[in-house]
Amino acid sequence: MIFSPYPDAYIHYLAEYNGSRDYFECHEIMEEYWKEHPDSDFTTCWLVLIRISVCLYHARRGNWKGAAKLMGKAATEADASQFDRLGLDGERLAEQIRAATREWNSPNASYADIELPITDALLLEAAKARCSELGYAWGIHGLEAGDEVIHRHKTRDRSDVVLARAESAKRKALRRGTPDDGSRR
Repeated sequence: MIFSPYPDAYIHYLAEYNGSRDYFECHEIMEEYWKEHPDSDFTTCWLVLIRISVCLYHARRGNWKGAAKLMGKAATEADASQFDRLGLDGERLAEQIRAATREWNSPNASYADIELPITDALLLEAAKARCSELGYAWGIHGLEAGDEVIHRHKTRDRSDVVLARAESAKRKALRRGTPDDGSRR
Protein backbone atom coordinates (compact mmCIF):
# COMPACT_ATOMS: atom_id res chain seq x y z
CA MET A 1 0.00 0.00 0.00
CA ILE A 2 1.24 3.46 -0.93
CA PHE A 3 0.98 6.27 1.60
CA SER A 4 -0.69 9.35 0.18
CA PRO A 5 -1.57 12.69 1.78
CA TYR A 6 -4.64 12.84 -0.45
CA PRO A 7 -8.13 11.60 0.49
CA ASP A 8 -8.78 7.99 -0.43
CA ALA A 9 -11.94 8.99 -2.31
CA TYR A 10 -9.86 11.29 -4.52
CA ILE A 11 -7.45 8.48 -5.35
CA HIS A 12 -10.39 6.16 -6.03
CA TYR A 13 -11.93 8.82 -8.29
CA LEU A 14 -8.68 9.14 -10.25
CA ALA A 15 -8.39 5.36 -10.59
CA GLU A 16 -11.94 5.04 -11.95
CA TYR A 17 -11.54 8.16 -14.09
CA ASN A 18 -8.38 6.87 -15.78
CA GLY A 19 -9.13 3.15 -15.58
CA SER A 20 -12.78 2.23 -16.03
CA ARG A 21 -13.76 5.60 -17.55
CA ASP A 22 -17.00 5.08 -15.66
CA TYR A 23 -17.74 8.78 -15.27
CA PHE A 24 -21.06 7.99 -13.63
CA GLU A 25 -19.21 6.14 -10.86
CA CYS A 26 -16.64 8.94 -10.62
CA HIS A 27 -19.46 11.39 -10.00
CA GLU A 28 -20.87 9.14 -7.27
CA ILE A 29 -17.49 8.76 -5.53
CA MET A 30 -16.71 12.49 -5.41
CA GLU A 31 -20.26 13.54 -4.61
CA GLU A 32 -20.33 11.26 -1.58
CA TYR A 33 -16.96 12.58 -0.41
CA TRP A 34 -18.00 16.19 -1.01
CA LYS A 35 -21.22 15.72 1.00
CA GLU A 36 -19.32 14.06 3.86
CA HIS A 37 -16.73 16.89 3.99
CA PRO A 38 -18.66 20.15 3.51
CA ASP A 39 -15.95 22.19 5.24
CA SER A 40 -13.07 20.92 3.12
CA ASP A 41 -10.60 23.49 1.82
CA PHE A 42 -11.14 21.88 -1.57
CA THR A 43 -14.94 21.95 -1.74
CA THR A 44 -14.92 23.84 -5.03
CA CYS A 45 -12.35 21.44 -6.50
CA TRP A 46 -14.49 18.45 -5.55
CA LEU A 47 -17.47 20.12 -7.24
CA VAL A 48 -15.46 20.81 -10.39
CA LEU A 49 -14.31 17.17 -10.50
CA ILE A 50 -17.94 16.07 -10.08
CA ARG A 51 -18.97 18.40 -12.90
CA ILE A 52 -16.18 17.18 -15.19
CA SER A 53 -17.34 13.59 -14.73
CA VAL A 54 -20.96 14.48 -15.39
CA CYS A 55 -19.98 16.51 -18.46
CA LEU A 56 -17.88 13.72 -19.92
CA TYR A 57 -20.69 11.26 -19.28
CA HIS A 58 -23.13 13.46 -21.22
CA ALA A 59 -20.69 14.44 -23.97
CA ARG A 60 -19.70 10.84 -24.61
CA ARG A 61 -23.39 10.13 -25.22
CA GLY A 62 -23.75 13.13 -27.57
CA ASN A 63 -25.59 15.46 -25.19
CA TRP A 64 -23.48 18.46 -26.22
CA LYS A 65 -25.83 21.16 -24.93
CA GLY A 66 -25.99 19.75 -21.40
CA ALA A 67 -22.28 18.94 -21.33
CA ALA A 68 -21.25 22.39 -22.58
CA LYS A 69 -23.51 24.23 -20.14
CA LEU A 70 -22.22 22.37 -17.09
CA MET A 71 -18.60 22.45 -18.30
CA GLY A 72 -18.92 26.23 -18.71
CA LYS A 73 -19.93 26.39 -15.05
CA ALA A 74 -16.94 24.23 -14.10
CA ALA A 75 -14.70 26.57 -16.10
CA THR A 76 -15.79 29.55 -14.00
CA GLU A 77 -15.23 27.60 -10.77
CA ALA A 78 -11.86 25.98 -11.52
CA ASP A 79 -9.26 27.59 -9.25
CA ALA A 80 -5.87 26.65 -10.68
CA SER A 81 -3.99 27.27 -7.42
CA GLN A 82 -6.31 24.96 -5.49
CA PHE A 83 -5.91 22.20 -8.05
CA ASP A 84 -2.15 22.68 -7.88
CA ARG A 85 -2.42 21.85 -4.17
CA LEU A 86 -4.26 18.65 -5.14
CA GLY A 87 -1.38 17.42 -7.27
CA LEU A 88 -2.77 18.55 -10.62
CA ASP A 89 -1.57 21.20 -13.07
CA GLY A 90 -4.37 23.66 -12.32
CA GLU A 91 -3.74 25.97 -15.28
CA ARG A 92 -3.64 23.11 -17.73
CA LEU A 93 -6.82 21.63 -16.28
CA ALA A 94 -8.60 24.99 -16.46
CA GLU A 95 -7.57 25.36 -20.12
CA GLN A 96 -8.80 21.84 -20.92
CA ILE A 97 -12.15 22.67 -19.34
CA ARG A 98 -12.44 25.88 -21.37
CA ALA A 99 -11.43 24.06 -24.57
CA ALA A 100 -14.05 21.34 -23.98
CA THR A 101 -16.70 24.02 -23.44
CA ARG A 102 -15.77 25.68 -26.75
CA GLU A 103 -15.71 22.35 -28.59
CA TRP A 104 -19.05 21.19 -27.25
CA ASN A 105 -20.66 24.52 -28.11
CA SER A 106 -19.50 24.22 -31.73
CA PRO A 107 -21.78 22.90 -34.49
CA ASN A 108 -19.40 19.99 -35.19
CA ALA A 109 -18.86 18.90 -31.59
CA SER A 110 -16.98 15.68 -31.03
CA TYR A 111 -16.02 13.70 -27.98
CA ALA A 112 -12.53 13.61 -26.50
CA ASP A 113 -11.47 12.56 -23.02
CA ILE A 114 -10.10 15.19 -20.68
CA GLU A 115 -6.91 13.87 -19.17
CA LEU A 116 -6.54 15.14 -15.64
CA PRO A 117 -2.97 16.50 -15.59
CA ILE A 118 -1.48 14.79 -12.52
CA THR A 119 1.81 16.42 -11.56
CA ASP A 120 2.44 14.81 -8.17
CA ALA A 121 4.35 11.56 -8.75
CA LEU A 122 3.11 10.13 -5.43
CA LEU A 123 -0.52 10.81 -6.37
CA LEU A 124 0.00 9.28 -9.81
CA GLU A 125 1.58 6.18 -8.29
CA ALA A 126 -1.24 5.81 -5.75
CA ALA A 127 -3.95 6.26 -8.40
CA LYS A 128 -2.29 3.79 -10.78
CA ALA A 129 -1.92 1.25 -7.96
CA ARG A 130 -5.63 1.60 -7.08
CA CYS A 131 -6.51 1.30 -10.76
CA SER A 132 -4.57 -1.96 -10.93
CA GLU A 133 -6.22 -3.23 -7.71
CA LEU A 134 -9.60 -2.60 -9.31
CA GLY A 135 -8.53 -4.62 -12.35
CA TYR A 136 -8.41 -1.76 -14.85
CA ALA A 137 -5.81 -0.73 -17.38
CA TRP A 138 -4.68 2.87 -16.87
CA GLY A 139 -5.58 5.33 -19.61
CA ILE A 140 -8.08 3.58 -21.85
CA HIS A 141 -10.01 5.85 -24.18
CA GLY A 142 -13.45 6.77 -22.87
CA LEU A 143 -15.20 5.44 -25.94
CA GLU A 144 -13.67 2.01 -25.26
CA ALA A 145 -15.39 1.72 -21.88
CA GLY A 146 -18.27 -0.33 -23.29
CA ASP A 147 -21.98 0.35 -23.61
CA GLU A 148 -22.75 -0.75 -20.06
CA VAL A 149 -20.50 2.04 -18.73
CA ILE A 150 -21.32 4.62 -21.40
CA HIS A 151 -25.08 4.25 -20.87
CA ARG A 152 -24.90 3.47 -17.13
CA HIS A 153 -27.97 5.49 -16.16
CA LYS A 154 -30.19 3.18 -18.20
CA THR A 155 -29.26 0.09 -16.18
CA ARG A 156 -29.25 1.34 -12.61
CA ASP A 157 -32.06 0.92 -10.11
CA ARG A 158 -33.70 4.32 -9.69
CA SER A 159 -36.66 3.25 -7.56
CA ASP A 160 -35.34 5.20 -4.56
CA VAL A 161 -35.02 8.36 -6.68
CA VAL A 162 -38.52 7.93 -8.12
CA LEU A 163 -39.94 7.42 -4.62
CA ALA A 164 -38.09 10.48 -3.24
CA ARG A 165 -39.37 12.65 -6.10
CA ALA A 166 -42.94 11.47 -5.55
CA GLU A 167 -42.71 12.23 -1.83
CA SER A 168 -41.26 15.66 -2.59
CA ALA A 169 -44.12 16.39 -5.02
CA LYS A 170 -46.65 15.43 -2.33
CA ARG A 171 -45.00 17.73 0.23
CA LYS A 172 -45.00 20.62 -2.25
CA ALA A 173 -48.64 19.99 -3.11
CA LEU A 174 -49.57 19.99 0.58
CA ARG A 175 -47.76 23.31 1.08
CA ARG A 176 -49.70 24.74 -1.87
CA GLY A 177 -52.91 23.32 -0.45
CA THR A 178 -53.64 21.20 -3.51
CA PRO A 179 -53.85 17.44 -3.66
CA ASP A 180 -51.26 15.63 -5.72
CA ASP A 181 -53.51 12.79 -6.80
CA GLY A 182 -53.25 13.37 -10.52
CA SER A 183 -56.62 15.18 -10.58
CA ARG A 184 -55.20 18.66 -11.11
CA ARG A 185 -56.57 20.44 -14.14
